Amino acid sequence: MDTMRERFASVVSRLLDDDPRLAVVLAEIGKDGFTDAARAHPDRVINVGIREQLLVGVGGGLALTGMRPILHTFASFLVERPFEQVKLDFGHQGVGGVLVSAAGSYDWPAGGYTHMAPGDVALLDTLDGWTIHVPGHPDEAETLLRDAVAAGDDSVYVRLSAHTNSAPRDIARSRLLTVREGRGGVVIAVGPMLDGVLAAVEGLDVTVLYATTVRPFDGRTLRAAARAGAAARAGAAGGVDVVLVEPYLAGTSTAAANDALADRPHRVLGLGIPRRELRRYGTIDEHLAGRGLDPASLRERISGFLR
Repeated sequence: MDTMRERFASVVSRLLDDDPRLAVVLAEIGKDGFTDAARAHPDRVINVGIREQLLVGVGGGLALTGMRPILHTFASFLVERPFEQVKLDFGHQGVGGVLVSAAGSYDWPAGGYTHMAPGDVALLDTLDGWTIHVPGHPDEAETLLRDAVAAGDDSVYVRLSAHTNSAPRDIARSRLLTVREGRGGVVIAVGPMLDGVLAAVEGLDVTVLYATTVRPFDGRTLRAAARAGAAARAGAAGGVDVVLVEPYLAGTSTAAANDALADRPHRVLGLGIPRRELRRYGTIDEHLAGRGLDPASLRERISGFLR
């Protein structure tokens, strides 16, 4: 199976052939995936070198001319380092583009904390109007990338990862997918966390919802799941417990879940990457275990909360 980044390069290279409005802006990282595309479209595959603020500024400038820019590098260099340019060159100028990241929270642990960005989604969530996709499989990444490119002049962030689920799901933009139904609470798994969550809740009477688009947040499906679970237990007015399992900063979406359930009794637990820096660099699985996000730890934390 190819990786999400490999799928990104192949899909966008083909889209460049079909849509003269598209342009790809790189900052060294990922350039090898666009070697052929750069030969075919030298004016629309632009490598600015290791200059991430310029990466975003060039993208914003292209958008001002009517182009649809696609910007790519590691999340820490795409969102955190040039955040002021994202805020001003896209948001303040009123233009859109597609930001496609890699490396996520700790995809390349050996790179150290400079190459980790557990706060990227929370940071973008401080800005207005961004759609944020978090695919859990290369097939889902392709679907969401194509959707992002075709999304008019909207601002879209696509968070690619080396951490993946074993199989793709039949996803829809801006909708939570109901993977299984239960009466004992609702667990929302975001992107590559789905396989671990399903293993963690095996045998538990819970609903599992799968999110690959986290902004806008699908409050309607969450409310429907809460009503169904409450009705199955003790009447439609009963409360609901919700657990959010996200592959980035813990609690990033708890406010969105609370807002969605503001009219009914509820509790929300946000599981994800703690703010405390983990100063050891192992594999992705070791980082998941160290953060309490492996299936065994998730089961203990979810069961304890739902009790």
